Amino acid sequence: MAISKQFTVYLEQQLGGAIGQHTRLQHVSAVSGGSINAAYCLHTSAGDYMMKRKNKSAYPNMFIREAEGLTAIKNTKTIAVPKVILLDNYEDDSFLVLEWIESMRPTPDASRLLGRQLAAMHSHTAKQFGFPQDNYMGSLIQSNSGKDTWADFFVKERLQPMVQIARDKNLLNKVDVGKFDSIYKNLPGLFNEEPPSLIHGDLWGGNYLISTVSKPYLIDPAVSYGHREFDIAMTKLFGGFGTDFYSSYQESFPLVQGWQQRVDLWNLYPLLLHLNLFGTGYLSQVKNAVMKYV
Repeated sequence: MAISKQFTVYLEQQLGGAIGQHTRLQHVSAVSGGSINAAYCLHTSAGDYMMKRKNKSAYPNMFIREAEGLTAIKNTKTIAVPKVILLDNYEDDSFLVLEWIESMRPTPDASRLLGRQLAAMHSHTAKQFGFPQDNYMGSLIQSNSGKDTWADFFVKERLQPMVQIARDKNLLNKVDVGKFDSIYKNLPGLFNEEPPSLIHGDLWGGNYLISTVSKPYLIDPAVSYGHREFDIAMTKLFGGFGTDFYSSYQESFPLVQGWQQRVDLWNLYPLLLHLNLFGTGYLSQVKNAVMKYV
């Protein structure tokens, strides 16, 4: 998505006001790695910034919700997130400008620090599972209505909405839906309830950064107060975070024994989301996971 001359002028004005100094946009380069938003690095006279851009009517308040999630994580004072610089609209689009984080591959020490800091974030609790606002998981709205148990929340606010979308798209059939009904009934006996933890909610390997000074950052949150095993499960969905991360997390805030057997259970939600967004390439993973818990 190209940035017009008129948008460039507007960006310079608004960004300058946000950081308190005159700013000239020198160059814009596309940033790869995301499938949801158009993303750019803004090279300016005041330094580099990250910008995301999305149609505001098709995805209302998407960046407001993202900024709220970043703020919720920041307020725990446990792990870094990019600073929100500017949140605004231009014509048919909304956009979010963030601090640019120069990143590097994770070292063992940085991975251990990430594990400790995530464990500390997970120690922040709430009275109910959920979040004050609904937000987004990818480009789909994520409902966060409060529930007293994780079992109730995971079924009603996570699985059932995604299963309904998949059924409406004919991606799941009546038999598939019946198997999910069995999971709903079995769920309370499959895990140990814990107090709600502040979770990132979309913690795959592309949603954290290690800065060039070995400082972990969380990005692109889909936050809620949930079961912390959910975050840990997602770290394993697309390759895992490495043994240093997991051993450090366990030393800081040990998971209940048998958590490894529940990884595929919690990952039903992101797998259903991928099925709904990207199609039948994820169907076999969903069905294989379902069969472990019916």
